[in-house]
Amino acid sequence: MRSLTVYVGAFQEVQRKRRKGHLQRLFSAFPGGWPGVGLLLLRAAIGLVTLVQGVFYLTDKPGTLTGVWIGAVIELASGSALLIGLLTPIAGVIAGLGTLGIGFSFLPAPVPNLFEAKLTLALTGIMIIAVIFLGPGRYSLDARLFGHREIIIPPSPRRRED
Repeated sequence: MRSLTVYVGAFQEVQRKRRKGHLQRLFSAFPGGWPGVGLLLLRAAIGLVTLVQGVFYLTDKPGTLTGVWIGAVIELASGSALLIGLLTPIAGVIAGLGTLGIGFSFLPAPVPNLFEAKLTLALTGIMIIAVIFLGPGRYSLDARLFGHREIIIPPSPRRRED
């Protein structure tokens, strides 16, 4: 276990041990303003592309092929979750795995395939990785459900001494 040097006073050092299992949040930050709008646009672009790919799965082949239904469910669920910003890192990983599965032919591709070109597949993968690393942003359901909270502690009532 590594130790951490903490400076308490002007010249006083204290050695403290680092804890191994510290709490890691699922989301790093929820930036607002223009960075939040940028993250919203990035999530919306990836969400819409995966939703459209899922609709292509549903309209492509009549029948109940297992791979077609798996691809449709993966793309529709992750696309809608990314679009509204619900569990964004998890939805991004699922969308990325689905996109890679379509691009490398693990899943059967629908006839109007958005990820047929390798450049499109690479750019979509890079955008998904950016969404996973950056988080959902302030304009998402994640920010509403799990975002920063303001805790107001009222002043304590003072006792009057008689």
